[in-house]
Amino acid sequence: MDDRKKLRSGIWFDDHEEPGEAAVYLERYGNYGITRGELQSGRPIIGIAQSGSDLVPCNRIHVALAERVKAGIRDAGGVPFEFPTHPIQETGKRPTAALDRNLAYLGLVEILAGYPFDGVVLTTGCDKTTPAALMAAATVNLPAIVLSGGPMIDGYVNGKLAGTGLVLWEARRRLAEGEITGEQLIDEVLAGIPSAGHCNSMGTALSMNSLAEALGMSLPGCATIPAPYAERGRMAYFTGRRIVEMVSEDLTPSKVLTREAFENAIVVNSAIGGSTNCPPHVIAIARHVGVDLNIRDWERVGHQIHLLANVQPAGEFLGEAYHRAGGVGAIFGELMQAGKIRTGALTVSGKTIGENYKSARSLDTHVIRTYDHPLKENAGIVVVSGNLFSSALVKTSVISDEFRRRYLSDPGNEDCFVARAVVFDGPEDYRRRIEDPSLEIDEHSILVVRGAGPVGYPGSAEVVNMTPPGRLIRQGIRMLPCMGDGRQSGTSDSPSILNISPESAIGGNLAILRTGDEIKVDLKQRRVDVLLTEEEIAARRASLKPAEITNQSPWQEFYRSNVGQLETGACLEFAVKYHDLRKVVPRHSH
Repeated sequence: MDDRKKLRSGIWFDDHEEPGEAAVYLERYGNYGITRGELQSGRPIIGIAQSGSDLVPCNRIHVALAERVKAGIRDAGGVPFEFPTHPIQETGKRPTAALDRNLAYLGLVEILAGYPFDGVVLTTGCDKTTPAALMAAATVNLPAIVLSGGPMIDGYVNGKLAGTGLVLWEARRRLAEGEITGEQLIDEVLAGIPSAGHCNSMGTALSMNSLAEALGMSLPGCATIPAPYAERGRMAYFTGRRIVEMVSEDLTPSKVLTREAFENAIVVNSAIGGSTNCPPHVIAIARHVGVDLNIRDWERVGHQIHLLANVQPAGEFLGEAYHRAGGVGAIFGELMQAGKIRTGALTVSGKTIGENYKSARSLDTHVIRTYDHPLKENAGIVVVSGNLFSSALVKTSVISDEFRRRYLSDPGNEDCFVARAVVFDGPEDYRRRIEDPSLEIDEHSILVVRGAGPVGYPGSAEVVNMTPPGRLIRQGIRMLPCMGDGRQSGTSDSPSILNISPESAIGGNLAILRTGDEIKVDLKQRRVDVLLTEEEIAARRASLKPAEITNQSPWQEFYRSNVGQLETGACLEFAVKYHDLRKVVPRHSH
């Protein structure tokens, strides 16, 4: 009896003071065969937050993995309850999957807080499913563990190793230069999808699931196992077993998601060449668990870290080779050798980062480099500001040698260039006008897209990585500098200035920019400025009209009314004050 009272699920199923209420919760679950004895056994009730479905192909592997999770839960003495989460598929949801990250977060918070769970397995994969699940776990603070679905196996297109996402960006360039047709573009992109799983390049999915392990929220080795591998099923079983133990230990997210854990995640993100979508997601998780983390920490903690993972788009290989070389564990091992990791951070294994990865090393130094022989030095994200915005991000690990020679190698003025702005109001305007010769786009231009932030789009779209006009590509200029208040895919190899905050739709100075204005980009000084006088900037602001906002659904209106900017995690601002909801005893339903 005492053990049952300690379980949160006992508030529902073992209420001996009000048996009439307990009967309400017990009776309907029995309609599919589960017994009163199971529900009142004193065994922990473990939720499996099922993110996989036909609508979310990148996570669909979890439909099968759930059975292995359940087996692990049962063998460890728990009772599994599988339930669906709000679907978020990066390549399916319009206008953008980012719009639904906060919706999935809200839904999962309500499920975990309002149903009889003692712990939860969070199934993750596609980009936004991982932060949504971790944000909810952070808010409710129920014992929680992440089971990622894993990347696809390596893919090949035209006989060459081809990462998901990158196939599309390169095919778009080839289409623009007239090398392939639209039908061939589609065929090549589809050929780059070899198996079940999420992106096999270091896009946001592989980055965020790597960071889930780096934060200590997955078992060691979980993040990188390719979806089709038998090893993935074994990891699902062990994850199910471990969550039952975590309930007994009362090991909750607040004990794992500490400041030290978040600093480790920033360091690992730099070392793997992680996505520029990771900063807003990780900041959002930190805010929901109550840890102070800001956008400047991404440069302060992470910029001087070297790039170790030789994985596309910053490198050569894909997720399968990354896993075989040791995955996140090897990254941790090499970083620990260099003294870059907070080894005392606790993990869901019950052990610290230092204990988990003390003997881990790269198993293939072509794929995961040692710290003294990195792919690139000082390869972390740079945070820039100026008279157009308070913050924006630049992913330095994808700055190619060709791009650096063209824009960042002026003798005596390195890491600095001036370019003529060509401004587009949203991606539709870009696609409509990019080939317009009257825009006079040349190699000295910077392509700018605005109206693509959390409020403006809404949700903030992955549209900043823009392809140059075909005539420039045919001249060998395959990339131009790009800038915008939207995001870009983590699979993109474009070194853009993105995640601009504040966005144009709420009055950020990107709204006053005009085609023909000169932009000075100075990465050394961390500045991006439009070369206008303060008087001209003030005059343009004075004549600026509020952005026209048209909501197309109730959720869009609610989202826009409550969302913050990318630099603070694009959270629903009213929600960040809620913590430790597992301690709240909900009122009876009858």
